[in-house]
Amino acid sequence: MAVVDISEELKSLSSTMGSIEAVLDLDALRGDIAVLEEQAAAPSLWDDPEAAQKITSKLSHLQAEVRKAEGLRGRIDDLEVLFELAEAEGDADALAEAEAELESVRKALDEMEVRTLLSGEYDAREALVTIRAEAGGVDAADFAERLQRMYLRWAERHNYKTEVYETAYAEEAGIKSTTFAVEVPYAYGTLSVEQGTHRLVRVSPFDNQGRRQTSFAGVEVLPVVEQTDHVEIDESDLRVDVYRSSGPGGQGVNTTDSAVRLTHLPTGIVVSCQNERSQIQNKASAMNVLQAKLLERRRQEEQAKMNALKGDGGNSWGNQMRSYVLHPYQMVKDLRTEFEMGNPEAVFNGEIDGFIEAGIRWRKQNEK
Repeated sequence: MAVVDISEELKSLSSTMGSIEAVLDLDALRGDIAVLEEQAAAPSLWDDPEAAQKITSKLSHLQAEVRKAEGLRGRIDDLEVLFELAEAEGDADALAEAEAELESVRKALDEMEVRTLLSGEYDAREALVTIRAEAGGVDAADFAERLQRMYLRWAERHNYKTEVYETAYAEEAGIKSTTFAVEVPYAYGTLSVEQGTHRLVRVSPFDNQGRRQTSFAGVEVLPVVEQTDHVEIDESDLRVDVYRSSGPGGQGVNTTDSAVRLTHLPTGIVVSCQNERSQIQNKASAMNVLQAKLLERRRQEEQAKMNALKGDGGNSWGNQMRSYVLHPYQMVKDLRTEFEMGNPEAVFNGEIDGFIEAGIRWRKQNEK
């Protein structure tokens, strides 16, 4: 690669990094970190474990974000020295190493740039993800369980904390539905592009004639509700049912009726939670999910009004959005962005960053 080309490339990378630093507002982030560090140092911090967990989690996330930006800026600055040394010494190995680092920096910069596109009202929130088996019988239930594992593995790869609130197991295999939280800032903005209907095409392992089957699963992503949202729920509008938690095949998990199901009578929304031993804790978690669903309902109603004012019927990108084909060929393809991977097994193991990044860029372009 010519020296003049490298010089222009490095200027371009530095300029892009400058734009990212401006959007992230690193000085403001450092100020937030200082405040959180003061709160984390308070002797009474762990008097309220839930609040303490939120403070330490947010502090850790912001510190990591600043470190990542500072580290990337340092790598960009170092690239010029790497190429100058390689050119001066005429060292082919050193030049190859510098070019490999340049490619790595380009990729890291692209990933960080995607983060700056998350500027929606709720994008900075943690996320609640619900997956439901749709058409396709036992294949759909099995597909829903594979999707749950895919998202949990993705979170695990990024060291994001997750909590499974409730899982309803299907009779033969797989799950009817599941709800889990991804407890990291910007989880909602990141995962909201995964919302919609996912389609699986494969030779069914549950069909003794070995026929190809198509099955569907729905993914819903909601922002976690915060105290400032003011989602009022009248107790008289709720029906509360308690039951015994169960696992695969109907196996009892608890010996007491600790699982809680809430039905919001005015809207018909039903949520449940069974992951805690305590009925009180399960009811509190279920209320959080219900509030998130009501908040999303309110947001959709407001969006529908805006679309009506604009004469816009809205878009339907969130319907059928990704296809996972295992037979007669191997391909996972996003039907909105055209992004695809020829290794479905890797995708089901949580390698979905490419799909998420393409989805975020696609959404931003369609908002213009």
